[in-house]
Amino acid sequence: MDIKLNKINEAVVERAAARCRERGIVIPTLAEQKSPELIPEEIKARLQKVGLWDFDPLNLFRITWKNDPVTGLFNDGNLVEFPSALTGVDARIVGVVGKWFPTGAHKVGAGFGCLVPRLVTGQFDPTAQKAVWPSTGNYCRGGAFDCKLLGCDAVAILPEEMSRERFEWLQGVASEVIATPGCESNVKEIYDKCWEIRETRPECVIFNQFEEFGNPVWHYHLTGSIIQESFERIAGERDRLAGYVSATGSAGTIAAGDFLRTKHPDLIVAATEALQCPTLYSCGFGGHRIEGIGDKHVPWVHNVRNTDMICAIDDEQCMSLLRLFNEGAGHKALERVGVSAELCAELPLLGISSICNLVASIEMAKYYDMDGRDIIFLPLTDSAEMYSSRLIELRSERGDYENDHAVADFARYLQGATPDYVRELSYLDRKTLHNFKYFTWVEQQGKSVEELRRLWDRDFWTEIFDVTEAWDKRIREFNDRVGLAG
Repeated sequence: MDIKLNKINEAVVERAAARCRERGIVIPTLAEQKSPELIPEEIKARLQKVGLWDFDPLNLFRITWKNDPVTGLFNDGNLVEFPSALTGVDARIVGVVGKWFPTGAHKVGAGFGCLVPRLVTGQFDPTAQKAVWPSTGNYCRGGAFDCKLLGCDAVAILPEEMSRERFEWLQGVASEVIATPGCESNVKEIYDKCWEIRETRPECVIFNQFEEFGNPVWHYHLTGSIIQESFERIAGERDRLAGYVSATGSAGTIAAGDFLRTKHPDLIVAATEALQCPTLYSCGFGGHRIEGIGDKHVPWVHNVRNTDMICAIDDEQCMSLLRLFNEGAGHKALERVGVSAELCAELPLLGISSICNLVASIEMAKYYDMDGRDIIFLPLTDSAEMYSSRLIELRSERGDYENDHAVADFARYLQGATPDYVRELSYLDRKTLHNFKYFTWVEQQGKSVEELRRLWDRDFWTEIFDVTEAWDKRIREFNDRVGLAG
């Protein structure tokens, strides 16, 4: 792993501990984030007085899939099951809800996974260094939030064409916000800015989600476990965990599929991306509107050996369904075809990339002829609340959303969804995508060919993910040094 958990810089750890002591910061272990029943009762009592988005260090304990939006404490996880009346398939499609993380998106977990191991081992000094969060949206928001809670300065980097909500929120949280040229697809421009910062600002430490293994490690254990627990809770005796679908983005969330494969060897893991920028599907390029998924390269931390299929989803499909799921006419049209009012009320829990995952899940079910015993899980990484300005723009561009629009969008983009742009990966396909990393990571980003070859080794990923005990041990030692853990 890129974090050397057995290497401690005592002087920096002492400064970090003093900062945490001064600000009343206790850091949760992965075990506590995975199983909040392990959190001390005294912390739970104090949490009930803290808002979900408050900049209070106690909210580090809310970096979990199990926040209860009603009580303010914890539950077994928040799920949305999409019925066949909506999806048109017999397979059960179930989403795990990310809206109830602090900041409204699950990326605070990825940020935690990248920052905290360095903080507790003295490989990041919060008194002298700044954490730089290169992102296409939610990751830099999550990283900036984590920094605020942990007493660190944050620098957020994201493309200038991302939604207004992201920039407005970041202005009050990060110490600096940098807008790079382009849109969702312009990841190289973000990397170029990172190199500029490395060469000119020695006080900055880059936490690049596309290459930081703390990102997939957090999702392997936290996102993977919530899906496994949820499956065990809702599955019938003969049901199968048949599929897991995730937009690639930084390839953190899709690592939950690596964990689930250890429990369900026949699981199908699908990576989704925009048809307008089909990098994995056909080594393609372009711009698109599915915010939250970076493109034109294969992330260093993506274990492509564990990906079974690629689904390229039309971004117009996602934007039209965003309106269907959030406009009154859309809900009325859905209710007329048998979708319950209760489910319609939950559809705003899906942001644009979540809609992309839902469409891909429908296509997976159709492609593999899945039946009612098959269960597909997908992450609902953020909600429509993150895209209010996009809905306003769509109304301005296209006019009011009427019944005819809703009926057409439902028929075309849900009931009529077909697996036209899917690619089932052979061994050679996976090796090809692995080799494609060379052009970004070796030629541009300074990795070695030996490192690239190591990523193809199955044992490498086993070692990468098998770090939780060492990780939690360092967190407990750090908390003991801070002296506030009770």
